[in-house]
Amino acid sequence: MSFPKLMAIIIASAAALLVIAVLVAYFCGVRYITSETGDGLKVRFFGIVDSEGDPKSGMISYSDGKSAKVTEDGGLSYSSGDTYTGELQGMLKHGTGKLVCANGDVYEGQFESDVIHGKGVLTASGDKYEGTFVNGKFDGEGVYTSGTGDVYTGSFKEGKRHGSGSMVYSNGDKFTGTYTENMKNGEGSYEWASGDSYTGSYVNDVREGYGTYTWANGESYTGEWKDNYMNGEGTFTWPSGRVYTGHFENGVIVRTEDSAPESGDAEVSAPIEG
Repeated sequence: MSFPKLMAIIIASAAALLVIAVLVAYFCGVRYITSETGDGLKVRFFGIVDSEGDPKSGMISYSDGKSAKVTEDGGLSYSSGDTYTGELQGMLKHGTGKLVCANGDVYEGQFESDVIHGKGVLTASGDKYEGTFVNGKFDGEGVYTSGTGDVYTGSFKEGKRHGSGSMVYSNGDKFTGTYTENMKNGEGSYEWASGDSYTGSYVNDVREGYGTYTWANGESYTGEWKDNYMNGEGTFTWPSGRVYTGHFENGVIVRTEDSAPESGDAEVSAPIEG
């Protein structure tokens, strides 16, 4: 047999063996898969997939430099030290699962296209949030408990308190009302552990507009507010029954000759912060 014919046979045999090896690998579930997420992240997988085409074992690499090993239980062990166990769609976290971060943060709940999205529970740095997430941020209804013991129950938007909700503070104070980007805005009611209370308007976390403040000692003020102070027109009532209606500035009565309070009722309590 001539040398060229021998080489042709060898090459043809090698090619046939290669095809057979590829087919065997394919039927055994070995795959090389590439995809791209909606935000442009490129993902590559090489390994074995299950009957539905989801990674069963192998390695995943990401264009942002991360990589992950697909564990025997179908979870992911990231190069960063994070671990994930749960449902996958293709090569991405999708469905219900649990993510444990290297820094100790833990999230358990729903994912969509590799992003925390849906209902779940996040515990991070001693704080805990249980509720709805949108694209990785608190969004919708939820309960946030801080490591200091403060508890907020209500609406969130893009990771901040936004909308109606109530905050119970660890010192016993309580606020119920509306928020805008973590600050009290609109109508609300604040109750202090001391027994004082305020119901009225807030602007960027301070009493401003119109409202009523009642002290634990029985005094009360109803009227205009600015920068947390009685400011403008209002009515102050003492426990004795004496009533003053008139003008206030920075929490102090602006007296006129015919509006001075009776002896013993001249002092006005200063509202506390909150």
